[in-house]
Amino acid sequence: MIRLQQLPPLALYVHIPWCVRKCPYCDFNSHEARGEVPQQAYVAALIQDLEQALPLIWGRKVCSVFFGGGTPSLLAPEWLDHLLSRIRALLPLAYGAEITLEANPGTVEAARFAAFRDAGINRLSLGIQSFDDHHLEALGRIHDGAEARRAVERACAAFDNVNLDLMYALPGQSVAQALSDIRIAIDHGPQHISAYHLTIEPNTTFHHRPPPVPDEDAASVMQDAIEAALDAAGYRQYEISAFARTGRQCRHNLNYWQFGDYLGIGAGAHSKLSFPDRILRQARTKHPQAYLSGVGSGRHIESERPLTRQDLGFEFMMNALRLTHGFPPRLFMERTGLPISMLERAMAEAQEKGLLLRDHQRIAPTPLGRRFLNELLQIFLDD
Repeated sequence: MIRLQQLPPLALYVHIPWCVRKCPYCDFNSHEARGEVPQQAYVAALIQDLEQALPLIWGRKVCSVFFGGGTPSLLAPEWLDHLLSRIRALLPLAYGAEITLEANPGTVEAARFAAFRDAGINRLSLGIQSFDDHHLEALGRIHDGAEARRAVERACAAFDNVNLDLMYALPGQSVAQALSDIRIAIDHGPQHISAYHLTIEPNTTFHHRPPPVPDEDAASVMQDAIEAALDAAGYRQYEISAFARTGRQCRHNLNYWQFGDYLGIGAGAHSKLSFPDRILRQARTKHPQAYLSGVGSGRHIESERPLTRQDLGFEFMMNALRLTHGFPPRLFMERTGLPISMLERAMAEAQEKGLLLRDHQRIAPTPLGRRFLNELLQIFLDD
């Protein structure tokens, strides 16, 4: 039995499941839009989903809102405006709450950036992936390098808080090309840059037809060069793949990594919700049509279960050890209701292997632990 003295911060995640084209590396719950996206019906379903979930979070303040996908910027600004208005009416949003929208660099969407800002979005996360035409084609992206540059310029003109998502270790990519993408991003001056290593995930086109990607040694050189370039430009690494100017860390994602709570609404969305005596996980049904038809009768919840003691130990570490500076030991008790001593054996083993450092002030991955994060986490999974 767990005992939480206080509930953690709460965020809201809103999933928009459609995209123009499914990328061959993508394992997210996204679906190619065949014909018109049912925007009105889906927004109505999201509102109904949120209304039904209110008893689980009643009275709790929401610190951030994140529209993810799919491609959330496929929503017309007027529907996003309507949805945000209803969210504000139903939930107490914290003053200055971070409200993020994921977007892609297609020209139609870029023209909407000012309208999204006027609807209440105050942080834009732009899925660039690369500025190189050849690599964008290999990734199955619908934009080219010139469109990417124009979209970044428009985003930075419309918003004072912009993130650029980039990937490295792409098919046929050299270290110089990976570094060129990062330097182009830096030159545009966004507040936040995310640099992800391309991974081949199960149930993706790349998994069935693997492309020729750089080997581990080349990818490691790329990672070192990227981190050094970003640091020299004033972007501090605070998570495995996240770099920000001072004070511009993504508050929504930080809440995930610090094992905060989040309510997820929309097709395939996940939730983690804390109560004084338990922590609950929920998952919505994945397929958009099944979600739309099920939300009215409450059949949109695909699974719901309380986290066990073992779940809590591993899931906390899976999130918190992504942070460069780790976490204070007291945070484990605050967010799980359990003593950190339950992980003593695993922490000692990780420390002995040079993957973890710890003292009375913080527990954090070493540089080696960050580089081999899966191996570090496996120790806690096996505990």
